Amino acid sequence: MDLALMLRVFPYFMEAAWVTVQVSALALVLGLCVASILVSARLSNSNILKALALFYVSIFRGTPLLVQLFLLYFGGPQVGLDLTPFTAGVIGLGLNIGSYMSESIRGAIVSVDKGQREAARSIGFGRARTMLFVVLPQAARLMIRPLGVNAIALVKGSALVSTISVIEITYTAQRFIGSTYKPFEIFSIAAVLYLIIIIMIKALVNLLDKRFAIN
Repeated sequence: MDLALMLRVFPYFMEAAWVTVQVSALALVLGLCVASILVSARLSNSNILKALALFYVSIFRGTPLLVQLFLLYFGGPQVGLDLTPFTAGVIGLGLNIGSYMSESIRGAIVSVDKGQREAARSIGFGRARTMLFVVLPQAARLMIRPLGVNAIALVKGSALVSTISVIEITYTAQRFIGSTYKPFEIFSIAAVLYLIIIIMIKALVNLLDKRFAIN
């Protein structure tokens, strides 16, 4: 094992890891926004909105993320959508993970006892107030771990944005392998950095889970 090489390239990997964190964090925020819209549509009384949300989920869960990224970045200019690699990566990841998050959130909401809704409506709460003050606080704890799993999947999936030239961990690893021909050392660094990011996400999920359990 070439430790000298690993030490020499490590600073570049740290910069790439920060890009990975940025892409993942922004995509996570976008995914939560998308998921919220989808869940609202799926739980609405409109059959049209339900059908559109279900269609969206089916498309984004039924096609490979890599294909979605290629369509967005390489196909976007043909329809007037000229995005930078970073922006395309964030949007592609966010739109994709939003479809998975919507199912996690909807599942948590649906699992709340219907009696809670009926009790809230009996004391004069409307649909919106019932959801905001009664259902969501109870569903929040049930969402934490599934959303944590989604966040971990998002970080792993972020490696695919290397294919559209986002200079994150995987892209940096591929670049150094091409110049050093030391795949074991280079990919070992990449694996460790991904592992550290995922461990941090797991720690945050456990912290939130304990806090909601106490409340």
